[in-house]
Amino acid sequence: MTRDKKTLLITGGAGFIGSNFITYFLKAHDNYEIVNLDKLTYAGSLANLREAEGYHNYHFIEGDIADESVVEMVFADFDIDGIIHFAAESHVDKSIADTKPFITTNVVGTVNLLQTAKRDWEQKGVLAERRFHHISTDEVYGSLDEDGAFTEETPYDPRNPYSASKASANMLVKSYHNTYGMNVVISSSSNNYGPRQHDEKLIPTIIRNALAGESIPIYGDGQNIRDWLYVTDHCHALDAVFHHGNTGESYNIGGRNERTNLDMTNRICGLLDVYQPDRKKQLKLTNFKDLITFVDDRPGHDRRYAVDDSKIRQTLGWMPEVELDQGLAETVSWYINKWEQQVQ
Repeated sequence: MTRDKKTLLITGGAGFIGSNFITYFLKAHDNYEIVNLDKLTYAGSLANLREAEGYHNYHFIEGDIADESVVEMVFADFDIDGIIHFAAESHVDKSIADTKPFITTNVVGTVNLLQTAKRDWEQKGVLAERRFHHISTDEVYGSLDEDGAFTEETPYDPRNPYSASKASANMLVKSYHNTYGMNVVISSSSNNYGPRQHDEKLIPTIIRNALAGESIPIYGDGQNIRDWLYVTDHCHALDAVFHHGNTGESYNIGGRNERTNLDMTNRICGLLDVYQPDRKKQLKLTNFKDLITFVDDRPGHDRRYAVDDSKIRQTLGWMPEVELDQGLAETVSWYINKWEQQVQ
């Protein structure tokens, strides 16, 4: 009997990228049942998924991928056709303070998913057909100097516990393809920005502190360089990789928007000057950038990231659509609205 819909398991779908992806995917593909498995840590929120809750083909399960029994329960209750694995501890500073949660979620949790999926799909004779898509990060490659970019063949050189845990997970995913013939793909993106990102991240912190009249902390000299990718562009790329990427391969996803942390901060402060003139006046500021404060650099702070995303552009036809200025304007507006609603 042919099933009307395929069932896609998404882990960590209450987080920043996961929630944006679920919202996008539900609109783009009505031939899927979506099962969202999320532990609802501090970084995840059901508020991110209010739009998704209106879809009859969306299902939420609160649970921890590090608990093997939870993963097995999901596979027992649903016939999972594919997995897109977002769930991860992702804050570098927190990984430096306490590494163990990153190993538990990012490594043990990934193994639980791989083992359970392998066992289920082998029993059904579909191991080479059903897909495991692992979401990674450009941080697994380490740090760059002024020139060059990471390719999919760049050796891993993680510089902090977070990126080390993600590199470990990547290697495990690859091993399940090489050892068992599992149908896997891996994607590594540059820094995402946009709506629904947790307040602890750089851009929300800049906006929140500025509107509160508090200092905006910038590590070191602020010249660390990141490539910025709008989250909806990332969602389109993930869709392309999941549906059309070649099994066993990795894909880098970039925005080709390299900026220093200081430059990004100045751009955001400039937008706030335009959007929040009354607040600026209340705080007795000439410009919001007057709140910028340089603080001691953190350990293991990579100087520059940049990915060569030629592969996904050339083989899958993906291209980002949102220009940096447009994406930042939409992002700043979204956070202003979010915090204004919280105050009311």
